[in-house]
Parts: sequence; C-alpha cells; structure tokens
Amino acid sequence: MYRGRRKYRTYWTIFLILAAAVVLALAVGMGLSAPKDTGGDASGGRNDTSTQPGTGSGSGAASEVDDSSAIPPDSSNPSGDLTEEPDQPEEKDEPEAGYDFSQPAPQSDPVDNSYFDDAAFVGDSRTDGFMIYSGIGTGKNLTSNGLSIFKLGEKKALTINGEKYTLLEALALEQYGKVYLSLGVNELGYFNDQGFYDSYCSAIDEIRTLQPNAVIYIQGLIPLNEGVIAQTGGRDYLTNEHLRVYNDLMKKAAEEKQVVFLDLYSEFVDENGELPADASKDGIHLSKAYCQKWLAYLQTHTVDYDTLYPKEEAR
Repeated sequence: MYRGRRKYRTYWTIFLILAAAVVLALAVGMGLSAPKDTGGDASGGRNDTSTQPGTGSGSGAASEVDDSSAIPPDSSNPSGDLTEEPDQPEEKDEPEAGYDFSQPAPQSDPVDNSYFDDAAFVGDSRTDGFMIYSGIGTGKNLTSNGLSIFKLGEKKALTINGEKYTLLEALALEQYGKVYLSLGVNELGYFNDQGFYDSYCSAIDEIRTLQPNAVIYIQGLIPLNEGVIAQTGGRDYLTNEHLRVYNDLMKKAAEEKQVVFLDLYSEFVDENGELPADASKDGIHLSKAYCQKWLAYLQTHTVDYDTLYPKEEAR
C-alpha cells in the first residue's frame, strides 16, 4: 500500500514539472511574438496604424512619402524653397579711362629743353618771338609774320635753300615727334567763326597726314591787353571777347580731332581778364620774361603719344 502511494506521488510530481515547463515555454513564446509599443496616443487611446499619404510610418508608407521631405532645407533659405538662385554676373574690371580730349592738358612732370629737339613750332609772329626770346634753343621754327589759319596751306611764307614753301610744305620736309600749332590773332579781323573752326579742323587733318607719329598740340591764344593796344594805335578788332570765342572753337576742334589742347589763356590772364600791362609793349607780343613763362608752361604740360593713343600702332 505504501509503495503504491509513493509511486503515485512520483508520477504526479513529474506531471506537474512537465506542465510547468509547457506553461513556461508558452509564456516565453508569446512574449517574443508580442507587438512592440509604437508610442501611440499618450491618453491610452487605440493606436491608428492605418497609412495616410505623406504621414504614415507603417509598411507601404515609403511609396506615399514626397521625396523632397528627405532633403533638409538650406540654412540660408529658411522657407525651404529649393529654387536655385540665378547666377550672379561676374564682375569685370573697368577699362582704364583714356586721355580726356575734352579738357586742356593737365600739369605734368617738368621736362628740359631736349624734349623739344624733335618739335616743330608752326605759328605767326607771336610764336616767332617765343622761339627767339624764351631760351628754348631747339625745335624747328616754322613761323611767318601775319600768317593766318586760312592761308596755312596757301601762302608761300618760307624760303628754304632758295625755294619757296608754304608752312605745311615745309613741315613735310622732316618727321617730328611733336607739332605745336599757334594761330588765331591775325584772324580776329575776319569775323568768320565757322570758317575759323573749319580751317583749324582741316589744318589738324593735314598735319596728322604729314606727321602721323607726332603729338599735335593746339596752343590756345594768350590774351591781349586792349588798353595797351589802343595806346599804341593797334587794331580795334583785337579784343579779348572775340579771342575767347576763338579759344573755345580751337578747344572744340582739338576734342573733335583728338589732339592736345593747351590752355595758355588761363596761364596769362589777369584779374581784369586781360594780359598784364607789363607783359607786352604793344599789348600783343610778349616780353622776354613772359616768353620764358610760356616755355615753362610747355615744359610742364606734355603728353606722351602712347597716352593719347594707347591701342594704336604708329600711324
């Protein structure tokens, strides 16, 4: 009887152990397959696992999501607008400004008289006095007393080796690096402003043809002293008012033809708008001291050919 009961207990114990093992195995299996919490509604409501276009996180959501949401917005573009900024045009260096022919020659570093070794001076008696009394000591004197711009290419004013030449013909006999032109006082009596301007333009063209590599300087007219002119019996048409008109026309011609204009008027005019009375015995032609002042002005108002025409080859 005792042995039968003991045997029964042994079977029961084994049964309980097996049952417990089965329950434990089932519990472990269910724990492994249980769905994870997806962080649903914090209020305890049912998680909605249905997929909405562009918002879902379940299977199949990737096919509905806008690809652009995967691109982080540019920090410089807070709106997230992916439109590219148009390319900014490249900054280009401004070309260097060339010589301003609308203005008189600016002051420059002084040169000595050797600068004028290859210069020709074309003019009337005023220029002739300059060549004699300034102390320049060099340069070609192509002048004629009483000469006007109207007769520059017509009047046989120079005799060279026994032969007569106009000033333009004489200019063509040699090649020069500079040509200084100063005419206009004798023309004041013509009262033909347009003809004066046209003749100056034509003269510049002819000089350029004859001297293609020369710097052409148009020398503005030095003022007159009308009181001294009247005292010495000079012509009444010699006025500074008309002389200023001619200076403006010469400056205009220099700009149009792209040559250098020298503003000698401003250098010599006094507070009364005239040539100082002590500068001339007749109110027209300059004394030695003022011829030297004229030379000093030319020495400090020079321009290189390459500055005037930087992109041109020698004419």
